[in-house]
Amino acid sequence: MLDAFRSSPAVGFRLPPAAFFKLPSQQPMSLTPPLNEPSLAQPFQIPPSLYAQLLDYRVPITIAAVYATTVVILNRVNKARAYRPWAISKTSWFKVLVILHNVFLAVYSAWTCIGMWTALRNSIPRFNNEYGAVGVVDGFCRLAGPRGLGNGANYNATSDQWSIPNPEYQLAANGLPDPTDVGRLWNQGLAYYGWIFYLSKFYEVIDTAIILAKGKKSSTLQTYHHAGAMMCMWAGIRYMGQPIWIFVLVNSFIHAMMYSYYTVTALHIRVPNAIKRSLTTMQIMQFIFGTFSASSYMFIQYSVPIPVTRVLSWDQLSKALPAAASAAESGIAAATASAGVIPMLKKLAIRAAGAEGIAENVLNGQGQHFGSDAQHAARYSQLQQEAINSLRYESIDCVDNSGQAFAIWLNVMYLLPLTYLFARFFVRSYLRRIEPAERQKPSTQIHQVEQAGLDALKGVSREIRRAALVQNGDGDTSATDEDIVQERVRPLTAITEKKVSTKETKPNYQNTNNFETVPAKRRAKRGEAEKNAAPVQASNTFSVLKDNA
Repeated sequence: MLDAFRSSPAVGFRLPPAAFFKLPSQQPMSLTPPLNEPSLAQPFQIPPSLYAQLLDYRVPITIAAVYATTVVILNRVNKARAYRPWAISKTSWFKVLVILHNVFLAVYSAWTCIGMWTALRNSIPRFNNEYGAVGVVDGFCRLAGPRGLGNGANYNATSDQWSIPNPEYQLAANGLPDPTDVGRLWNQGLAYYGWIFYLSKFYEVIDTAIILAKGKKSSTLQTYHHAGAMMCMWAGIRYMGQPIWIFVLVNSFIHAMMYSYYTVTALHIRVPNAIKRSLTTMQIMQFIFGTFSASSYMFIQYSVPIPVTRVLSWDQLSKALPAAASAAESGIAAATASAGVIPMLKKLAIRAAGAEGIAENVLNGQGQHFGSDAQHAARYSQLQQEAINSLRYESIDCVDNSGQAFAIWLNVMYLLPLTYLFARFFVRSYLRRIEPAERQKPSTQIHQVEQAGLDALKGVSREIRRAALVQNGDGDTSATDEDIVQERVRPLTAITEKKVSTKETKPNYQNTNNFETVPAKRRAKRGEAEKNAAPVQASNTFSVLKDNA
C-alpha cells in the first residue's frame, strides 16, 4: 500500500476496499464516443441517444433470457426428431448464407482488432516516458481526459462529480470529460469499437441457429458462452470498466482466425488437425490471460501529481534564499559595477524624495537591478518559483467506483467456468483420442462387440464435432453430446450384438450322432448320387418306409 502523499510517483498494490463489492449505482453514465468525421477506421457516427438506449440493462438481460430459453426448447425438439436435419439446412441458399455469415464475422473481427490495436498504441505511453511504469499504469487506469499523468478524469462517487487533478485542464460545460480530449483509450476508440462489439454478441447467436437447423444439439458450453458474453460486454461498456479493452482486442483477434477457419471448412477445404488444436489452445489462453489481467486492476494503486500553493514562513524563506542569493551574487555584483553614475544618482535622488518603491525599479544601462535591490529581486523570484513548483503525489486507486468494479467481477466470474469448460473439451477432443495404429486387435467375440461399439461411438463423435466446427461461431466444438451419440450408436450396437449372438448360438452339427458333414467340394453330384443309391427295400430293414410314401 502506498502512502497517502508522496514526494515522487510510485505504483503499489492493496486489497480491494469493501465499496468495490456493492451493486453499482446509475451514475456515472457511459460517455458517448466523439463524433469524428467518417473514415475507414470509423465509417459512421453513433447517435448519442441510441448509444445510451442500447446500454439499458434490460436490453442484454431480455435478449440473453430469450436466447437461452429458445435453445433449451429447440434442443428438446431436435431430440424428439432423433436429431435429423431440418429441410432448410439442405438447401443451397442456406449453405451460401452460412459462408457469408462466417466471412462477415471474420472481416468484422479483423477490423475491430486493428482499430483497437491502433487506439491502444495512441493511448498508452511507452515505458521510457517521463514517469516510467507509473505513466503506463495511468494510461491503462484512466480512460477519459487529456493525455499525461495527473490529467486523467476521475469520478468521485461521494460527490457524484467528475474531476481532473491538473488545474490546467477543465471538464466540458456539462461537467463531463470533454469528448474532444485526445490521448486516452476511451475517446481514441474503446467507446466506439467496444459498443459495436457489444452489439455483435447479439448477432453471433446465429451460430447457434445454424447448429439447431442442422438437427444438432446446442451444448451448454455454447449457450453459456453467448449469453455470458452479452452481459459482460454490456457491463464493461456501460460502466466504462478499464479491462474491457482486453475483451474487445483479444477476442476480436481470436474470432478473426476462428471465423476464417469456419469459412475454409464450409468451402470443404481440409484443415490440419494441428490448426484446430491451436485455435482451441489460443481460446483457453485468452480466458486465462483475461481473468488474471482483469482482476489485477482491482488491486492496483498509484500516485499522481497534485499541484499545491503553500505559503512559506520567513524561517522557511530564510533557509531557502541563501542558495539563490549566493547563486545570483556574481550577477548582482556585475550589474552594480556596470550601473554607471547616472542610474546611481537617479536612484539616490528618488530615494531621498521618499519614493522607495520607484527607486527599487530603477535599472542600469543593461536593464537589470543593481545594488541591494538586486538581492530583493532574487528573493522574490525564489519565492515565486517555490510556490509554482510545489507538487505533491497523491495515491489513487486504479478503479474509482463500484460500477467499474462490478464490470470487472462479472467478467472474471464469467471467465472462470468458461475456461474449465473449454479445457474439458480440449482434453476430450484431443488428448483422449486413440489413434488407429494404437488400437489392439480384439481377441474374443465379446471384445469384438465392445470394440465395435467404441468405434461407432468415436465415429459419430467425430462427425458431430466436425459439423460443430463448421457452424459454431465461437470455437465451441463441444457438440459431441451423449444424447446424440447414444441415439445413433444404439442401433449400430444392437445390430453388432445380434450378429455375434446369432453366430454363437448357431447349432454345430459336426461330430453329432457320429455323422460328419461333407465339404462342398467333395460332395457327389445329384445324378451320380441317385445311381449309386441302394434300393429302398434293402435299406428298409424294419419296413418303416413304404413304397407309396
